[in-house]
Amino acid sequence: MRQKSHEMKNEEIWILGHKMTMHESSGDYDMVVGETAPGVPGPPPHSHQNCSEVFMVLEGQMEFLVNGEKLLLGPGESVDLPAGTVHTFGNGGDELCKYVNIHSPKGFSRFFRERGVNATEENAVEKSVSPERIQAAIETAADYDMLIAM
Repeated sequence: MRQKSHEMKNEEIWILGHKMTMHESSGDYDMVVGETAPGVPGPPPHSHQNCSEVFMVLEGQMEFLVNGEKLLLGPGESVDLPAGTVHTFGNGGDELCKYVNIHSPKGFSRFFRERGVNATEENAVEKSVSPERIQAAIETAADYDMLIAM
């Protein structure tokens, strides 16, 4: 069995009702495994000017809106979102959706860490969807290369 060269701790964050497990990498990308419960919407439609993003669904289904086109992805399906692509996502299904989300180049995970709630905090899920936290995430989105589409 191959051993890991160094052990990395995976941090769990709740952001806007989505659970994100951060996976550190030595490459120039951020990778998280997301879990979104049924009925949980995504962020407002937005784009990233300086990074590309990929989602790959592992379990369940995820709805995407990509440049005005609706997509429904299931296990093993992915969507590639080049820089400048207006998009959002949410779980409109009736079961948990689990997915891999990658941003490249590295840096967007700062949004999850600074605007989210550590999963170890009491009532982390509820705190992550408080009106104050949602408003702060929207007001500071551009600081994280997340440009809300108007």
